Formats: sequence, C-alpha cells, structure tokens
Amino acid sequence: MAAFRDMEELCQGLLSLLGANHAEAQQRRLLGRHGQMMERLLETQDGAEQQLREILEAEKDVAQSLLDAKEQAHQGSTELQQIEAELQKASEEDTQLKASLLQLSRELEDLKEIEANLGKQEREVDEDTTVTIPAATYVAQLYHRISKIEWDYECEPGMIKGIHHGPKVAQPVHLDSTQLSKKFISDYLWSLVDTEW
Repeated sequence: MAAFRDMEELCQGLLSLLGANHAEAQQRRLLGRHGQMMERLLETQDGAEQQLREILEAEKDVAQSLLDAKEQAHQGSTELQQIEAELQKASEEDTQLKASLLQLSRELEDLKEIEANLGKQEREVDEDTTVTIPAATYVAQLYHRISKIEWDYECEPGMIKGIHHGPKVAQPVHLDSTQLSKKFISDYLWSLVDTEW
C-alpha cells in the first residue's frame, strides 16, 4: 500500500513538473525513478505472492500433519479400548479359571478323602473276609455233609428250595417261609437228617 502512495506522489510530482515546464532532465530523472519504483513494486508483488504460496503450502502441510495426528490419536484410542476390553475379558476368564481350579481342588481333596476311606473299608472287608468266608464255607460244608441238602440259591426271596439226597431216594425241598413258621421249617429240615451214622 505504501508503494502505491509513493507512486501516486511520484505521478503528482511529474504532473506538477510538466505543468510548470521545468527542465527536461528533471523529467527524465523522475521518469527513471518512476520506472525503478514500478520494478520494485512488481518484484515486491512477485515476492509477496511467492511467500503467500509458501505460507499456504506450509499451512496445508501443517493441516495435513494435524489431520494425520488426529487420525493416529483416534486409532490409538480405538486400539486402547480394544486392548482394555480384551484385558477385561481375560481378567474375567482368569477369575472363572481360578474359581474352577479352587472347585476342582476341593473335589480332589474330597476324592482323596473318599479314596482313603474306601481303602480303609477295603482293608477292613479284606480282614473280615479272610476270617468270615473260610468259617462260613466250613459251616456250609458241615451243614451239607450232615443234612445232605443241596440248596437252590437262585430261588425267589421267601422260598426255601433244594434237593435232599437221602439214603435211598433224593427228594425235592420246597417251603414257603412266608406261610410257614421258622420252627416248623427247622423241625422239617432236621427230620430229613439221617440219624444213623
């Protein structure tokens, strides 16, 4: 703007010199000065336009950098949210696994205790069977030799079945314990035993 004022002043000066009819040299000097001023004005205008283009390019680069930074920040925020969600999920799974592990540990302890009790009971049963079974077998064999009755162990409950191998003839034994008294059954079975030795 200042350059335009200078130019205007120069033009007015030229007009006043022409009007006053001054010397031709003074006119040439003013016209030369006017030409220099115009060249300076054009150079200044070109420089200003170049600087304006550079400033606009720099602003464009800064704006693009800012947009890129905002995009990266947004992506980083999204990734952070995803990581936090995965961390929360992993934490919940960890809690569930710990609870399951604790439950399984308790069940394992219970099973060990049950196993120990079963082992103890098995040893007790083994001790009982080593004493009871041979004695029961001996008694059963003794009854069989004395009574000569072959028992049917697969008959229905409440029924007493078997075959008595007497001295002359084998005869079946078929008694219903729900209808007969224990005394009658005992007396009947003892009556089958041969008294002759």
